[in-house]
Amino acid sequence: MAEPDIAGLTIVAHPLVQHRLTRLRDRTTPPERFRAELRAVATLVGAAALADLPLAPLAIETPVAAMESPVLGCAPPVVVPVLRAGLAMAEGLLDLLPEAAVAHLGLYRDPQTLEAIEYYFKAPADIAARPVLMVDPMLATGNSAVAALDRLKAAGARDLRFVCLLAARPGVAAVRAAHPDVAIWTAGLDAELNAHSYIVPGLGDAGDRAFGTEHS
Repeated sequence: MAEPDIAGLTIVAHPLVQHRLTRLRDRTTPPERFRAELRAVATLVGAAALADLPLAPLAIETPVAAMESPVLGCAPPVVVPVLRAGLAMAEGLLDLLPEAAVAHLGLYRDPQTLEAIEYYFKAPADIAARPVLMVDPMLATGNSAVAALDRLKAAGARDLRFVCLLAARPGVAAVRAAHPDVAIWTAGLDAELNAHSYIVPGLGDAGDRAFGTEHS
Protein backbone atom coordinates (compact mmCIF):
# COMPACT_ATOMS: atom_id res chain seq x y z
CA MET A 1 0.00 0.00 0.00
CA ALA A 2 1.14 3.59 -0.49
CA GLU A 3 1.32 6.27 2.15
CA PRO A 4 -1.23 8.82 0.91
CA ASP A 5 0.93 11.81 1.83
CA ILE A 6 4.26 10.60 0.41
CA ALA A 7 4.40 10.33 -3.36
CA GLY A 8 6.71 7.66 -4.71
CA LEU A 9 6.74 5.57 -1.51
CA THR A 10 5.18 2.11 -1.31
CA ILE A 11 4.94 0.22 1.97
CA VAL A 12 4.54 -3.48 1.26
CA ALA A 13 1.84 -4.48 3.73
CA HIS A 14 1.78 -8.21 2.95
CA PRO A 15 1.21 -10.10 6.25
CA LEU A 16 4.39 -12.14 5.83
CA VAL A 17 6.44 -8.99 5.32
CA GLN A 18 5.02 -7.39 8.45
CA HIS A 19 5.45 -10.61 10.45
CA ARG A 20 9.11 -10.84 9.49
CA LEU A 21 9.70 -7.14 10.08
CA THR A 22 8.62 -7.65 13.68
CA ARG A 23 11.19 -10.43 14.05
CA LEU A 24 13.84 -8.10 12.63
CA ARG A 25 12.91 -5.34 15.07
CA ASP A 26 13.13 -7.71 18.06
CA ARG A 27 16.48 -7.17 19.80
CA THR A 28 16.63 -10.87 20.80
CA THR A 29 16.75 -12.09 17.18
CA PRO A 30 20.23 -13.62 16.67
CA PRO A 31 22.40 -12.79 13.62
CA GLU A 32 21.68 -16.02 11.71
CA ARG A 33 17.91 -15.53 12.09
CA PHE A 34 18.25 -11.81 11.31
CA ARG A 35 20.01 -12.61 8.01
CA ALA A 36 17.36 -15.19 7.07
CA GLU A 37 14.50 -12.81 7.81
CA LEU A 38 16.23 -9.96 5.94
CA ARG A 39 16.73 -12.20 2.92
CA ALA A 40 13.08 -13.27 2.94
CA VAL A 41 11.75 -9.72 3.29
CA ALA A 42 13.99 -8.57 0.44
CA THR A 43 12.50 -11.24 -1.82
CA LEU A 44 8.94 -10.16 -1.03
CA VAL A 45 9.54 -6.40 -1.22
CA GLY A 46 11.75 -6.81 -4.29
CA ALA A 47 8.99 -8.70 -6.10
CA ALA A 48 6.68 -5.74 -5.49
CA ALA A 49 9.28 -3.30 -6.80
CA LEU A 50 9.66 -5.31 -10.01
CA ALA A 51 5.96 -5.88 -10.62
CA ASP A 52 5.89 -3.58 -13.66
CA LEU A 53 8.64 -5.32 -15.65
CA PRO A 54 7.50 -6.00 -19.21
CA LEU A 55 6.73 -9.48 -20.52
CA ALA A 56 7.18 -10.98 -23.97
CA PRO A 57 5.84 -14.26 -25.40
CA LEU A 58 8.18 -17.20 -25.85
CA ALA A 59 7.38 -20.29 -27.91
CA ILE A 60 7.97 -23.41 -25.80
CA GLU A 61 6.78 -26.98 -25.58
CA THR A 62 5.32 -28.43 -22.42
CA PRO A 63 5.28 -32.22 -21.98
CA VAL A 64 1.76 -32.06 -23.48
CA ALA A 65 1.65 -29.35 -26.16
CA ALA A 66 3.32 -26.39 -27.83
CA MET A 67 2.40 -22.94 -26.50
CA GLU A 68 3.48 -19.36 -26.10
CA SER A 69 4.28 -18.41 -22.52
CA PRO A 70 5.49 -15.11 -21.03
CA VAL A 71 9.08 -14.35 -20.05
CA LEU A 72 10.75 -11.10 -19.08
CA GLY A 73 10.74 -8.75 -22.03
CA CYS A 74 13.75 -6.72 -20.88
CA ALA A 75 17.38 -7.31 -20.00
CA PRO A 76 17.77 -8.93 -16.57
CA PRO A 77 17.86 -6.31 -13.79
CA VAL A 78 20.97 -5.19 -11.96
CA VAL A 79 20.84 -5.60 -8.18
CA VAL A 80 22.98 -3.07 -6.33
CA PRO A 81 23.60 -3.81 -2.65
CA VAL A 82 24.99 -0.85 -0.74
CA LEU A 83 27.83 -2.45 1.22
CA ARG A 84 27.85 -4.06 3.56
CA ALA A 85 24.33 -4.25 4.97
CA GLY A 86 22.74 -4.61 1.54
CA LEU A 87 24.46 -7.95 0.88
CA ALA A 88 21.85 -10.08 2.69
CA MET A 89 19.08 -8.30 0.80
CA ALA A 90 20.85 -8.93 -2.51
CA GLU A 91 20.84 -12.66 -1.78
CA GLY A 92 17.06 -12.55 -1.44
CA LEU A 93 16.69 -10.81 -4.79
CA LEU A 94 18.99 -13.32 -6.47
CA ASP A 95 16.76 -16.10 -5.07
CA LEU A 96 13.94 -14.36 -6.93
CA LEU A 97 15.88 -13.64 -10.13
CA PRO A 98 19.12 -15.67 -10.42
CA GLU A 99 19.91 -14.20 -13.85
CA ALA A 100 20.23 -10.68 -12.43
CA ALA A 101 23.62 -9.00 -12.55
CA VAL A 102 25.10 -7.64 -9.32
CA ALA A 103 26.84 -4.30 -8.94
CA HIS A 104 28.60 -3.40 -5.68
CA LEU A 105 28.68 0.05 -4.12
CA GLY A 106 30.69 0.64 -0.96
CA LEU A 107 29.83 3.63 1.23
CA TYR A 108 30.53 4.49 4.84
CA ARG A 109 29.06 7.28 6.91
CA ASP A 110 31.45 9.83 8.37
CA PRO A 111 30.65 9.76 12.11
CA GLN A 112 31.04 13.53 12.48
CA THR A 113 29.48 14.95 9.32
CA LEU A 114 27.17 11.97 8.56
CA GLU A 115 28.17 12.39 4.91
CA ALA A 116 28.48 9.26 2.76
CA ILE A 117 32.03 8.46 1.59
CA GLU A 118 32.48 6.09 -1.36
CA TYR A 119 35.24 3.47 -1.18
CA TYR A 120 34.25 0.94 -3.88
CA PHE A 121 32.13 0.76 -7.02
CA LYS A 122 31.83 -1.93 -9.71
CA ALA A 123 28.88 -2.24 -12.10
CA PRO A 124 28.06 -3.91 -15.43
CA ALA A 125 29.03 -1.87 -18.48
CA ASP A 126 25.46 -2.05 -19.82
CA ILE A 127 23.79 -0.73 -16.66
CA ALA A 128 22.03 1.97 -18.73
CA ALA A 129 20.07 -0.71 -20.60
CA ARG A 130 18.78 -2.55 -17.52
CA PRO A 131 16.36 -1.94 -14.68
CA VAL A 132 18.43 -1.19 -11.57
CA LEU A 133 17.32 -2.17 -8.09
CA MET A 134 19.35 -0.53 -5.32
CA VAL A 135 19.04 -2.29 -1.97
CA ASP A 136 19.98 -1.03 1.48
CA PRO A 137 18.17 -2.11 4.66
CA MET A 138 17.92 1.30 6.32
CA LEU A 139 16.85 4.66 4.95
CA ALA A 140 17.60 7.01 7.86
CA THR A 141 18.95 10.48 7.01
CA GLY A 142 18.96 9.69 3.30
CA ASN A 143 22.58 10.89 2.87
CA SER A 144 23.91 7.47 1.83
CA ALA A 145 20.94 6.72 -0.40
CA VAL A 146 21.22 10.06 -2.21
CA ALA A 147 24.99 9.57 -2.69
CA ALA A 148 24.44 6.02 -3.96
CA LEU A 149 21.77 7.13 -6.43
CA ASP A 150 24.03 9.99 -7.58
CA ARG A 151 26.78 7.45 -8.27
CA LEU A 152 24.51 5.05 -10.14
CA LYS A 153 23.15 7.83 -12.34
CA ALA A 154 26.70 8.99 -13.06
CA ALA A 155 27.44 5.43 -14.22
CA GLY A 156 24.50 5.62 -16.62
CA ALA A 157 21.64 3.99 -14.70
CA ARG A 158 18.27 5.27 -15.91
CA ASP A 159 15.55 2.93 -14.64
CA LEU A 160 16.24 3.09 -10.89
CA ARG A 161 14.22 1.66 -8.01
CA PHE A 162 15.17 1.68 -4.31
CA VAL A 163 14.24 -1.17 -1.97
CA CYS A 164 14.85 -0.86 1.76
CA LEU A 165 13.76 -2.77 4.82
CA LEU A 166 12.83 0.20 6.99
CA ALA A 167 12.59 3.92 6.26
CA ALA A 168 12.28 7.09 8.32
CA ARG A 169 10.30 10.05 7.10
CA PRO A 170 13.34 12.38 6.97
CA GLY A 171 15.21 9.94 4.76
CA VAL A 172 12.28 9.45 2.42
CA ALA A 173 11.92 13.22 2.09
CA ALA A 174 15.64 13.61 1.31
CA VAL A 175 15.66 10.94 -1.39
CA ARG A 176 12.47 12.18 -3.01
CA ALA A 177 13.79 15.75 -3.05
CA ALA A 178 17.12 14.78 -4.63
CA HIS A 179 15.79 12.02 -6.91
CA PRO A 180 12.06 12.48 -7.56
CA ASP A 181 12.24 9.95 -10.41
CA VAL A 182 13.28 7.11 -8.07
CA ALA A 183 10.43 5.30 -6.34
CA ILE A 184 10.97 3.67 -2.94
CA TRP A 185 9.63 0.34 -1.69
CA THR A 186 9.92 -0.57 1.99
CA ALA A 187 8.51 -2.90 4.62
CA GLY A 188 7.92 -0.16 7.19
CA LEU A 189 8.01 3.57 7.85
CA ASP A 190 9.02 5.11 11.19
CA ALA A 191 8.54 8.75 12.08
CA GLU A 192 11.86 10.00 13.37
CA LEU A 193 15.59 9.73 14.03
CA ASN A 194 17.41 9.99 17.34
CA ALA A 195 20.44 12.18 18.08
CA HIS A 196 22.73 9.57 16.51
CA SER A 197 20.59 9.42 13.33
CA TYR A 198 19.23 5.97 14.13
CA ILE A 199 15.64 5.25 13.11
CA VAL A 200 13.21 5.25 16.06
CA PRO A 201 11.84 2.76 17.05
CA GLY A 202 13.78 1.14 14.23
CA LEU A 203 15.80 -2.02 14.68
CA GLY A 204 19.34 -0.82 15.37
CA ASP A 205 22.22 -1.14 12.91
CA ALA A 206 21.17 -3.71 10.29
CA GLY A 207 24.75 -4.44 9.19
CA ASP A 208 25.97 -5.09 12.72
CA ARG A 209 22.96 -7.24 13.53
CA ALA A 210 23.20 -9.25 10.30
CA PHE A 211 26.91 -9.99 10.60
CA GLY A 212 27.29 -10.33 14.36
CA THR A 213 29.39 -7.22 14.93
CA GLU A 214 26.92 -5.31 17.09
CA HIS A 215 28.53 -3.65 20.09
CA SER A 216 27.08 -4.48 23.47
